[in-house]
Amino acid sequence: MSRSVLITGANRGIGLQMVKQAVKNGWRVYACCRHPGGADALINVASLTPGQVSIHVLDIAETAQIQALAYELRNTPLDWLINNAGVYGSMHHQFGKTDDHDWLKSFQINTIGPMKMAEAFVNNLEAATEKKIVTLSSKMASMADNRSGGSYIYRSTKAALNAVIKSLSVDLKARNITVLAVHPGWVKTDMGGPNAEIDAQQSVSAIFNIVETSTLQDTGAFYDIDATIIPW
Repeated sequence: MSRSVLITGANRGIGLQMVKQAVKNGWRVYACCRHPGGADALINVASLTPGQVSIHVLDIAETAQIQALAYELRNTPLDWLINNAGVYGSMHHQFGKTDDHDWLKSFQINTIGPMKMAEAFVNNLEAATEKKIVTLSSKMASMADNRSGGSYIYRSTKAALNAVIKSLSVDLKARNITVLAVHPGWVKTDMGGPNAEIDAQQSVSAIFNIVETSTLQDTGAFYDIDATIIPW
């Protein structure tokens, strides 16, 4: 039986590349994005792989949509749940210029959304073989690594996400679910920009290798793209 994976933010960048890599590996893919009708690249991948990729409406800032998708997939085992969707937030993220409305919105997407996904799909994971929750965090969430300051919105929402991931790793270990945080590297995407260090394919290959080789003993780890551990 092939693996199954649910990927959020699957219409572009790292998420789209994850879909392509999973398809190449022969997996069953549940690809989620806010506006499937406009996800031309994702639709193209799905059209070339009949029955292997299904596209689902999902805005992770909307808990009702998460619950609706969980009901739709209630009898579907999921080997991997990949929380890829996230935002950097507005440019008003420096000292003296922070935007509280955008900050709260970013918390909903970057922190609360992945938590609600874990809650909604925990039974699907338990019903599968591999049972892994993978969430894209950022090295910018590391307290120990912060030497430049600033970026208050992104740093704080991803740091809070790491706290969620750590608690999930403790709470779900008895259910044999491995929970990981992974920094995808500085990637050439809409968020990362054209001057980034690696492309999406390189990032996803490295992420998938980390997840592939992880076990329950690794639960709660915060990985860099080179598979080293990032300090909290």
